[in-house]
Amino acid sequence: MAEIIQRDGTWTFDGRTVRIVPGRGKGIHPLRQELGECAVPLRAMAGIAFEPDRRGGRLRLRLREGACPVLRAANGRLKDAADPYQLAVEKDRSGVAEYFVEEVRSALLIEQVPAGPVDGFLLPGPPVPVAGGGGDGTASFDGKVIRLTWNWKAKEVKTSGGPVDFPVSEVTAVHWLPAIGLENGHLRFVRNTGPASAPAAAYDPYSLDLWGLSKKEYTAALVAAAVLVRLPSAAARTGAGTGATGAGAGTGAEDVVEGAPAEIAPPPADDHDVLLRRLRELGELRQAGILTDDEFTAAKQAVLKRL
Repeated sequence: MAEIIQRDGTWTFDGRTVRIVPGRGKGIHPLRQELGECAVPLRAMAGIAFEPDRRGGRLRLRLREGACPVLRAANGRLKDAADPYQLAVEKDRSGVAEYFVEEVRSALLIEQVPAGPVDGFLLPGPPVPVAGGGGDGTASFDGKVIRLTWNWKAKEVKTSGGPVDFPVSEVTAVHWLPAIGLENGHLRFVRNTGPASAPAAAYDPYSLDLWGLSKKEYTAALVAAAVLVRLPSAAARTGAGTGATGAGAGTGAEDVVEGAPAEIAPPPADDHDVLLRRLRELGELRQAGILTDDEFTAAKQAVLKRL
């Protein structure tokens, strides 16, 4: 097992799953704190890297496109500090980080996990109930019903009608956009019974208007992710909402959304015939020039450990 413990969080790898536990304290981004523990199976990973700098460096776990509902909801708009798949590494732990990267890369080579996109979510997303937002209100979701409640800063068109409740079955899309510069962001729910064009978020009773005044507003992305997993279109492709309900539920293959496509089933640790075949395949990949000598050696050592 590989493990790295930092103030920013703890990552462990048992050969099949990277388990991520965020750190505690004021320096940890609210989105990571609210999301909590995540278990990422090998088949959801596209790669891993350690980027050293003068203060230590940063571990980055790259997921396959479409595997994580949080990343899908964020659509590339998360800052480094908010990204649950990044870990700030202190200078005296650079060697541990490099060892961690080597172990994960070796496992990805052995299991021959493709790096391309997936058709459905391979992670269950944020646990429900979940709440988040800011600006002019708060969004909450219990797995079936979405509720928007307003604060004193909301426009009268919103506050006059009180809180808004609607089932996830009415939602066809959800969009999260953080505030950028002087431009407000939003958390917008598109419904099958709604108008073709919605008003600005400040005047839309099915949207939060996000102002960027607090990091807490990023937690609205968790609500968006939890809803995405449970949209009818997502359930049809992945069985989302029928299995795990938390980002850290279960271990290994149990950590993925029930019904998600099983592209690669890792062999049992004691299946020597399969492991020996992997050794032959690695040798062929080196001869073909696909693997470098260093990559072949690292992958070979990982296979021999399992033998």
